[in-house]
Amino acid sequence: MANQDFPLIFERSKEGRTSYSLPDLDVTEFNLESELEEVYIRKAPPELPEVSELDIMRHYTGLSNRNYGVDTGFYPLGSCTMKYNPKINEDVARLEGFSNIHPLQDPKTVQGAMEMLYDLQTSLKEITGMYEVSLQSAAGAQGEWTALMMIRAFHEANGDYHRTKVIVPDSAHGTNPASAAVAGFDAVTVKTNEKGLVDIDDLKSVVGNDTAALMLTNPNTLGLFETEILEMAEIVHGVGGKLYYDGANLNAIMGYTRPGDMGFDAVHLNLHKTFTGPHGGGGPGSGPVGVSKELEPFLPKPVITKIDNEFIFEYDRPQSIGRIKPYYGNFGINLRAYTYIRTMGAEGLKKVSEYAVLNANYMMRKLEKEYELPYTQHCKHEFVLSGSRQKKLGVRTLDIAKRLLDFEYHPPTIYFPLNVEEGLMVEPTETESKETLDGFIDAMLTIAEEVKENPEIVQEAPHNTIVKRMDETTAARKPILRYNK
Repeated sequence: MANQDFPLIFERSKEGRTSYSLPDLDVTEFNLESELEEVYIRKAPPELPEVSELDIMRHYTGLSNRNYGVDTGFYPLGSCTMKYNPKINEDVARLEGFSNIHPLQDPKTVQGAMEMLYDLQTSLKEITGMYEVSLQSAAGAQGEWTALMMIRAFHEANGDYHRTKVIVPDSAHGTNPASAAVAGFDAVTVKTNEKGLVDIDDLKSVVGNDTAALMLTNPNTLGLFETEILEMAEIVHGVGGKLYYDGANLNAIMGYTRPGDMGFDAVHLNLHKTFTGPHGGGGPGSGPVGVSKELEPFLPKPVITKIDNEFIFEYDRPQSIGRIKPYYGNFGINLRAYTYIRTMGAEGLKKVSEYAVLNANYMMRKLEKEYELPYTQHCKHEFVLSGSRQKKLGVRTLDIAKRLLDFEYHPPTIYFPLNVEEGLMVEPTETESKETLDGFIDAMLTIAEEVKENPEIVQEAPHNTIVKRMDETTAARKPILRYNK
């Protein structure tokens, strides 16, 4: 690791040093006084550091060495599928025929790109069992909202303006009730039973003539497959509602079952998760939406279609909910996902699910010896432990997560889902080796022993990181956003 104590760029500043060399001015000099109002004219030079090119290179390289990502270490962030991103995806995304085109070009001049998008839609239809797919959504949450807006448009087209309720499990991703609210619905919670699955009796009690949809991911946020999904679909459809599939956990079922086969009417996918687009750092994402034949007229426009061997954007969609994003989706992420699907093939995607489930169950059974396992049946691609045993000894889940940093592992998701006390949500993904899984397991078991024998070392962690434990509440409420000399 690079020197952790290297000085910050301002501290390296020495008067007179420069890190750039600009050519002589070859245009008429801009007269600030005549062109700008005085209020916009700087009275003194900006207080920028004066450093050499070598200094600035070492500064930014040093900062990059502090980053942690899937290319540097194990990243078991539950519910986020932080898997390895194959570099062939990056090579294809940089091909000149893709990287140098412009979204405002005439579609006739970018038929290769249009064909790629059309083929990706076709692949996603097959993977999900949906009738049609739009790639326009920029990310998962926008995909959720888009699907709900189509469901709303469908109900309103049928005169069902009274359908104002969207049912959301108590273990759901937080974006589900948020998306429902933004789409103009009221969120209604359905409870989880003792097995970690949707309580069918409670579902029956909350559905009714005002039900617009049930939002669900399967396997659910606890990593458990909803075995009664066909009955749930029958219940919701029986009152005229629709089923929406949150595709965050598709990683666990590809090649074995499909949302369409389970009775879902709409689905969003996270191409930046399941299909190995770069994930994290603020994006970009891609959240395509697939729909049943009933909902197809309401897809966002334009829709990519093929007429007489030409790929076109179709705008004549009178029932469409309209455009939801400038241009047509995040092209680069869609292209990376397409490359991944073509590289893996049908059997490869099925293997993805097999290894994701195998890895998760292997880790879960190794860790249940020292950590509480609220739901003991086999999991799918992720599982949720509880730090309740450790809490009784004075150590919280947050402390365990901080201690993992000393072992150079990114912690799993903590305190989620909300219905598990002191939750640790672990998703190993299919791309990790057994050696990596064993290393993480050993670290977790070591921490469990430390909690019993030397709890202070866990409570005061991390010890080996550049930044020690912070006051996170103050950091969030009063962030320091500028350098102070």
